[in-house]
Amino acid sequence: MLNPERIALLTDSTADLPPAMREGKAIYVVPLKIICEDGEYSDGEDIFAQDIYRRLRGGELPRTSLPEGGVVSDTFDRIRADGYEKVIAVMLSSGLSGTYNMVRLQGEQREDLEVAVFDSNSGSLGIGIILLQLWEEILAGAGWNELVERRTPYLIGNTYPFFSVDTLEYLYKGGRIGKVTAMAGSLLNIKPIITFAQDGQLQSIAKVRGRRQVQDKILDLLRRLVEERRRAGKSLRYNLGVANGGAPEEMAELSARMRAAFPDYGHCWEGALDATLSVYIGDGVLGGGIQFLED
Repeated sequence: MLNPERIALLTDSTADLPPAMREGKAIYVVPLKIICEDGEYSDGEDIFAQDIYRRLRGGELPRTSLPEGGVVSDTFDRIRADGYEKVIAVMLSSGLSGTYNMVRLQGEQREDLEVAVFDSNSGSLGIGIILLQLWEEILAGAGWNELVERRTPYLIGNTYPFFSVDTLEYLYKGGRIGKVTAMAGSLLNIKPIITFAQDGQLQSIAKVRGRRQVQDKILDLLRRLVEERRRAGKSLRYNLGVANGGAPEEMAELSARMRAAFPDYGHCWEGALDATLSVYIGDGVLGGGIQFLED
């Protein structure tokens, strides 16, 4: 296993990479802030998704905020102190947060580190599997120029996450969708399948009636992507990813179905949603995605 150029990876807490998944890897995480009625917390450090679910059920509506500038600076300091010389940062979609821009500006000011900062145009599942694959490639000996100029942009453009929320209530309260859409969805038991648009905003690309159809639709969307690539004569080397927010049993079922449907995967990574995104989508979240590795 090689990392001759001493490259570290940096992301934020919405990548949903808890310490256990980062153990033994040079992946550093900057926590976003969550503002609650009783004070401010750091996502993944002193507040977690289960805490958010409890607060939402109690009628509280927490707010989210950018990481503190000092925390970002301290993280860069720690990366340098740990002996790394170069940093690839992949941050939460700029369509949802100013975190990418904050880290980019701080990275430009570092004279002791070479820093390349990328807008993931994604969140949660999408960012997490991008970072995990980049770490695999670093250990395989990929160099800085290859990673920055080709591999990171490629993975960002060819990672496709899809997820469904159990209720539209919090997307409405958080200002992400309109009242009419939220009311209609609730009355008709509509479950939207959401992904990220090209501008990094959340986009509903399909709707199903009832929760039992969510897994079928996610699998259908993944099959379409695979078929498009097959017809285009492109490589079918890929990783899979699954995630949940308060729905671990359903995630296990979806993971098994995805692995059976797409058995040639390299990795199938599983994760749980962070506190920040849970503020906007609540619990009962289920997601699945695919990441193509080359053309």
